Amino acid sequence: ILRELPYQEGALLSKDSLSSLNVIAHDQLINTSLFTEVKVDTKELDSANIDIVITLKERWYFFPLPYFRWVDRNFSQWWTEQHRSLDRVNYGVNLKQSNFTGNNDRLVLGLITGYTQQAILKYSFPFIDQKLRFGTGFGFQYYTQKEINYTSLNDKQVFLKTQDVIRSGYRVNGNLSFRPNLYERHNFQIGLGKEVIADSAFLYAPKYLPTGKKSMSYVDLSYAYASLRFDYNAYPTKGNSTELALSQRIAPGAFLSALQLRKIKVMPLNKYNFIYTESNSLFKLLPNENYMDQKLLGYGTMQMNGLEYYVVEGNAATLFKAAWHHALGSITVKNPFTTAFLPQVKYQFWVKAFTNLGYVYSEHPTNASKLSNTLLRTAGIGMDIISIYDFVFKLDYSVNQLGEKGFYLHGGINF
Repeated sequence: ILRELPYQEGALLSKDSLSSLNVIAHDQLINTSLFTEVKVDTKELDSANIDIVITLKERWYFFPLPYFRWVDRNFSQWWTEQHRSLDRVNYGVNLKQSNFTGNNDRLVLGLITGYTQQAILKYSFPFIDQKLRFGTGFGFQYYTQKEINYTSLNDKQVFLKTQDVIRSGYRVNGNLSFRPNLYERHNFQIGLGKEVIADSAFLYAPKYLPTGKKSMSYVDLSYAYASLRFDYNAYPTKGNSTELALSQRIAPGAFLSALQLRKIKVMPLNKYNFIYTESNSLFKLLPNENYMDQKLLGYGTMQMNGLEYYVVEGNAATLFKAAWHHALGSITVKNPFTTAFLPQVKYQFWVKAFTNLGYVYSEHPTNASKLSNTLLRTAGIGMDIISIYDFVFKLDYSVNQLGEKGFYLHGGINF
């Protein structure tokens, strides 16, 4: 807790700065994802001394949850294009223990079946030194699949499905993190793994793997920098962030270099309105024309509202997003399951209007792509619902430059 505060015991503070420092302390503690409630108050002892009183309500840290999640890139694609097919979901047991030893460390153990059979083990420990600046972690994953997305046609994914395992692999990684202050983080990671595809997949897509063979062993190195200064990371209403990621894959005949830069700025207009802007760019030095390395728009953070059903491959992509948000209000309801641990649940409601611009450069456009090497434009309106455990649910109505219109759902919760 003390690591997240902008002041220390015995520090000399001006009265003018105390209020803003208490706000920073509140925001930093909320963003640890350890607490459902945080209160930071000041108690005056005399004319020259004060106490800072911090009141916290902890989250529930252990979640032995049944796992159920669609494998498609977003909920709308699974619900509409894949017709809510249960063949395209992963299910199993996911054991998550946050704050495993009381140091905000996290342990994840997953045994997943369904579309992808997976065994997952992850552990992260944020601080290993007395000054609470260095951290470490590791991960392991083994997986098999009976279906792969081996190409795209008209900017939509094309799949190959068989009765037997068509793709398998494993990956292990270790990382070292460095946090010099409240807001900045540096992360260094090294990983190694192997991917194998079956003969049937190789016949359909001999360029699926970057090596042009049925298997690929690799080592990858990555560095990530993040500066986050938000009031609430899951749904910021003020603040800014900068994220930089560099990665290098080392594999025989299949070296891949990538650089990504993402910046977000959230400007409050008043208590009920704010403006959100985001720029996001990703550049790749591709080893060849393999399909796997060319994935850009529609994956990870490279998403555009209104193009949820599409993917665009290429060498580089850039996006710009802008949105106006207005607070409708909030409601608090009684918890129907337990009143001892969490008697009430609060829901906040926001409406918004947004626009997205994007561009994907492709040196070799794939299979009648109409979205690469052209300006992409979307706009729309929507409603966001925010609640405990970083729950964010978004209902959007969007239109894109193809003239297509529709409702799209997005959501998630942080256990």
